[in-house]
Amino acid sequence: SKLAALFKHPLYNIPIPEVTEKDKLFIVNPMEKFSLHSSGSDEWVSSSKAETLLPTGKTAYDTYPTWLKFHVGINRYELYPRRDPLLPTLLRDLATQRIVSSVQKSGGTQLKLIMTFPNYGQALFKPMKQTRDQETPIDFFYFSDFERHNAEIAAFHLDRILDFRRIPPVSGRLVNITKEIRDITTDKKLAKTFFISPAGNICFYGECSYYCSTEHALCGKPDRLEGSMAALLPDKTLAKRRSWRSPWRRSYHKSKKAEWELNPNYCAQVRETPPYDRGHRLLDLIDMTILDFLMGNMDRHHYETFEKFGNDTFLLHLDNGRGFGTHSRDEPSILAPLQQCCSIKKSTYLRLQLLATQPYRLSDLLREALAADPLAPVLAEPHLRALDRRLGKVLAAGGHCLAR
Repeated sequence: SKLAALFKHPLYNIPIPEVTEKDKLFIVNPMEKFSLHSSGSDEWVSSSKAETLLPTGKTAYDTYPTWLKFHVGINRYELYPRRDPLLPTLLRDLATQRIVSSVQKSGGTQLKLIMTFPNYGQALFKPMKQTRDQETPIDFFYFSDFERHNAEIAAFHLDRILDFRRIPPVSGRLVNITKEIRDITTDKKLAKTFFISPAGNICFYGECSYYCSTEHALCGKPDRLEGSMAALLPDKTLAKRRSWRSPWRRSYHKSKKAEWELNPNYCAQVRETPPYDRGHRLLDLIDMTILDFLMGNMDRHHYETFEKFGNDTFLLHLDNGRGFGTHSRDEPSILAPLQQCCSIKKSTYLRLQLLATQPYRLSDLLREALAADPLAPVLAEPHLRALDRRLGKVLAAGGHCLAR
């Protein structure tokens, strides 16, 4: 396993700072136990009188479902640890747990569903819209591209291979449209959009601003539909998140250009603007830029952080569905922050150099990581080969800066 060898490499064992109580997203009461009603109902009970050690010898933490352990583990420095024993279980839960509720997620331009499990865990479901071998047409604007379910899956694994760990876990899943969406939804607007196609397949289209119409309906075979299941972050009422507009946001206009596209010295003014004028925020944004260039994702208009940690924390790399749309061409403008600022974290640069060597080739590592997903093969081979080519271009941009 090349992945196992990668995660043993010294560059993947650089310790994070010590995590103190104030660095944790949640402070957990060790006496607080969670258990399902023995009556067989699906309701969680919180028992504050529970002993720290339960009769089985387990601690209260052991009674938490995996999704809750994931939430409790989030800290200032990472969404999940490098050697996270929960990860395989969490990914398996996303792919296999019984779905008890499916409703449409409000906001956003394309159809997404929030699915709930019996243990109150929730996932964001993005349905399949394109086959693996389809490329985004060359005349499409980035803001009207489809969101791809396989891009969400691949982005999670790529982010982990780059050692960012800033994307919540995502698994592929084959969903039964009839039993796991139509028959259990309480969403009246969604329920109205189901129909049977001329081919006898179950279809639906939901309500949204892009591609929610009979012509763009999502159809099963006859009722099986692929999708990505992303673990939801803690509810914003429990853990507030702040949304930041990216300084290198595109114009989202057919002909206008953004300021950074016209001003080669744009980075100088970004460096003087909070929160980029101190700490590692600008370097974190350049990390995100590199992830986006490798995936070909032009749609990074905002990013989020956990409010509790102020400016001294990582950026959440959410919403990656517009990555992996093209493999035959690269989009150099995505790398503008790296090229204009000529800054990169030393650890990131060293890892990128490592991923360009034969024993740790990036395409081989991602292929291995994706092979375990229920929807494998997640990416067509040309997309994996494009990663190695793009990595070469990132390193060339870094080398050009070093030469200057």
